[in-house]
Amino acid sequence: MLLSREDALVLLHQYVKNDKMIEHSLASEAVMKALAAHLGRDEEKWAQAGLLHDLDVEVTNADAHTHGLESARILTEMGMDADLVDAIKMHNEAATGMERNTEFQHALAAGETITGLITATSLVYPDKKVSSVKPKSITKRMKEKAFAASVKRENILECEKIGISIDQFAAIALTAMTGIADQLGL
Repeated sequence: MLLSREDALVLLHQYVKNDKMIEHSLASEAVMKALAAHLGRDEEKWAQAGLLHDLDVEVTNADAHTHGLESARILTEMGMDADLVDAIKMHNEAATGMERNTEFQHALAAGETITGLITATSLVYPDKKVSSVKPKSITKRMKEKAFAASVKRENILECEKIGISIDQFAAIALTAMTGIADQLGL
């Protein structure tokens, strides 16, 4: 089962109050929908995984040992599709003690993580607009470990495990986020 987008937004707002986390969830939704379209996968399902992947971030205080597991419990009890729940649970491998091994898992880990790098890159531009950022700027910032240091580059590079180069991935994600820039404050 999937929720309607409206119901998914209600659920997200029920659990997540921080505006920046809501924006991150919306960005992740857009990137995942674009990835699904690119790969010929279920756009609605992948978008919903992006939107709801951090459902428990405030409940767990983003604790690496529990974040994702509470979301999985909530969504499983609601009867959500098992592969969506699994991808959400596995976006934080630390909580599971397992390694990601499916296309959906890799896509969500890479897709939600690149949003942070794109946002940080946008914020160093004079106009602070995602529309001013070029894909090449994203790949350049990938190599600068001190820039947006908390962004896990190894997660972003999981795009290669789903057959998308980092250059192409940056372009897909940037286009997706630019399409909803007004909702992201960028």
